[in-house]
Amino acid sequence: MYPLKAIGLKLISALLFAAMSALVRQLGDVAPVGQMVFFRSAFAIVPVVVIYAFRGELASAVRTSRPLGQLGRGSLSVCGMFSNFSALTRLPLADAMAISFASPLITVALAAVILKERVRIYRWSAVIVGFIGVLVVLAPHLSGDELTIAMASATSVGGVIYAIAGSITNAGTMIQTRLLTQSETTSSIVFYFSLICAIAGLVTWPFGWIAPTGREFLILACIGFLGGTGHIVLTESYRHAAASVVAPFDYTSMILALILGYVMFGETPTVMIVIGSAIIAAAGLFVIWRERQLALKRRRDDEDIQRAR
Repeated sequence: MYPLKAIGLKLISALLFAAMSALVRQLGDVAPVGQMVFFRSAFAIVPVVVIYAFRGELASAVRTSRPLGQLGRGSLSVCGMFSNFSALTRLPLADAMAISFASPLITVALAAVILKERVRIYRWSAVIVGFIGVLVVLAPHLSGDELTIAMASATSVGGVIYAIAGSITNAGTMIQTRLLTQSETTSSIVFYFSLICAIAGLVTWPFGWIAPTGREFLILACIGFLGGTGHIVLTESYRHAAASVVAPFDYTSMILALILGYVMFGETPTVMIVIGSAIIAAAGLFVIWRERQLALKRRRDDEDIQRAR
């Protein structure tokens, strides 16, 4: 175990994903979402293939014993990517990023319902607190005595809807990934995720793709390379340390989103965004801490059983 190396890789992946999101935000007024989804996925396949070929894992990346499971996860990923990119083109970068971090909390709820995992009052409390944080983030976009939409553009409201939909579908993807990892390799999950999303993006070609300039093509390609490389680095980070060590640093993406939003788009975060993001991060960190405590307890119980024998 190399915790410092794992944390460093996690921070690099957070930076890559934040930069990718910023580029999607930058190109959102020019390129349609479907075209960006295609480039994000198609160009992401390149680093994936190169890395796994170098490791000698390319055959295992293509081989799958559960094609329908891969298709189901890929379909959820398509919905999530379209929703997330649509949110990024309509909302300030920090807003979209903050709402997306509700996804791990939604995963806790889905795990209890779908996977029948035992979720105690501590984690349910964290989920509720996290959703309160999401409401705080949404407050500037919704107003009125009965939360009727007012003084907010249709674009902003649409962005909120897309961001929430993206968080829900991403949570579903996490659940599906847990089921797939019982029989599938990480490389095959990453490969088919990229392939299915690329095909879905390509289907939108007849519906108004732009002919990108050289600069726009470079940005589209960078979106793919950043996303693909970020995915690989993220996976690699979990090879060197326990998830409970690495996962908390995922929330550095919020800080990076605030910085990039201000530098690239002049977006100054509101007080509500900062407070809401802090609440969401605190709830997520509590879930991670609680998972670690339960894992340690299970380990101690197993050791006690071994001693008793």
